[in-house]
Amino acid sequence: MAALLGAKTPLRRVAIFGGTHGNELSGVLLVKHWQEDGAEVQRAGLHVKPFIANPRAVYKGCRYIDCDLNRVFDPAHLGKEETEDLPYEVSQAQEIHRLFGPKGSPDAYDVILDLHNTTANMGAALILESSTNDLLIQMFHYIKSSLAPLPCFVYLIDHPSLKYATTRSIAKHPVGIEVGPQPQGVLRADILDQMRRVVQHALDFIQYFNEGREFPACSLEVYQVTGKVDYPRKENGEIAAVIHPRLQDQDWKPLHPGDPMFLTLDGKTIPFSGESPVYPVFVNEAAYYEKGEAFAKTLQVTLTARSLNSSSP
Repeated sequence: MAALLGAKTPLRRVAIFGGTHGNELSGVLLVKHWQEDGAEVQRAGLHVKPFIANPRAVYKGCRYIDCDLNRVFDPAHLGKEETEDLPYEVSQAQEIHRLFGPKGSPDAYDVILDLHNTTANMGAALILESSTNDLLIQMFHYIKSSLAPLPCFVYLIDHPSLKYATTRSIAKHPVGIEVGPQPQGVLRADILDQMRRVVQHALDFIQYFNEGREFPACSLEVYQVTGKVDYPRKENGEIAAVIHPRLQDQDWKPLHPGDPMFLTLDGKTIPFSGESPVYPVFVNEAAYYEKGEAFAKTLQVTLTARSLNSSSP
């Protein structure tokens, strides 16, 4: 798949969001640290703003107060009138939209780095929202190369029926950073360090791009979401089986037709019944039980971008 390409104007404003989900603590801790001492994330000619996206949820140590902040940046929610019964996250989304948007306008921030933790065994992962964003394809290629030999995977969520209105989507170039496994409400030094390194490489790329460095043609392997798989359920909606031990912690690895997928409490194995292999992601993610998602199905796709450089400032 070929990406849009060509010279781009320099990037001048970058936001780093932590606490979009208040119990994902690596981003919360890093953003609070950078708010106190931002030397680590500042770059010449670039305005970088660390920001706690959902302060009430961070204070309470929960994912959200009323609804998922990472799902309400669509026109319907952003256009709701301010009322006393407006969900807190919708009100907060409108405020974030005012501060960092408006979405789709020239005034929107150039880049938002949105920091997340997952309970799934996904390692360091980047979330890409468009297969035609050549600048982000180049950025992600740079981050992956800079982190090597540490693996870094790219999750592409541009499927029309599966895409959702993320907090970062108000930026011209939205970047999701997802690192795990880490339990909700817990900090792990190794996971925090991986997230910190990803942010540093992303900011380095932006600085080099702004300075006029040319990035040669590249290809990027991504995992494109094609569907979601729910847990087997009883008639009353309760979960009837758990992730099979052979699938647990196997994010990014192929799941073939007939492979064990779920295990019932009476020991029955439920196999994967697809017609071809898929690559599961967010396997047994704790936050997705409420969303009816045991894992996401993805396919490997290669994106390409030709050489890229910024035009004169």
